[in-house]
Amino acid sequence: MRVISGEFKGRKLEKLEGLEIRPTSDRVKESLFNMLGVKLYDCAFLDLFAGTGGIGIEAYSRGAEQVVFIDESAKSIKVLKTNLEKLKILDAVEVYNTDYINAISKLAIDHRKFDIIFIDPPYLKGYAQNALEAISEHHVLHEEGIAIVEHDIADKMPENTGKLNLTRQKKYGSTMLSFYGFVL
Repeated sequence: MRVISGEFKGRKLEKLEGLEIRPTSDRVKESLFNMLGVKLYDCAFLDLFAGTGGIGIEAYSRGAEQVVFIDESAKSIKVLKTNLEKLKILDAVEVYNTDYINAISKLAIDHRKFDIIFIDPPYLKGYAQNALEAISEHHVLHEEGIAIVEHDIADKMPENTGKLNLTRQKKYGSTMLSFYGFVL
């Protein structure tokens, strides 16, 4: 696992061994960040189900101003913090070891809003749909923000959930990215 572009381009990241997490492939990551382009500069980025941090670190490397990592696995958080320390950015970002529903609720209570929310839960368990509902209900996405779900193509994502509407999908083998935003 490595950082593809930006300030930390080419830097290798630690990964969690075993089948507990499934890192986003370099192909999907590169395509995602090419699509986001300049939207990353100075944005507030939430990496939900962050795992070892590859997506959030890539966002920070490419100019995101604020990056928040959420994961409930203590093993993932340990590797994530190792990666952040290795890049000397642990103090520049926020890391929460909690489940996604509690995290979204806490962020809402703190009046936090994000420009980009990346959601990469375990596949085929319904977590992505639940996360989208919580994001819409708790208003943690800016009105012009984007929520992106990485999921298996067999995991059918809703056309809309709450006030969020599906705006785009991109397929990469058995993986798909689904983009959601508010209809303004």
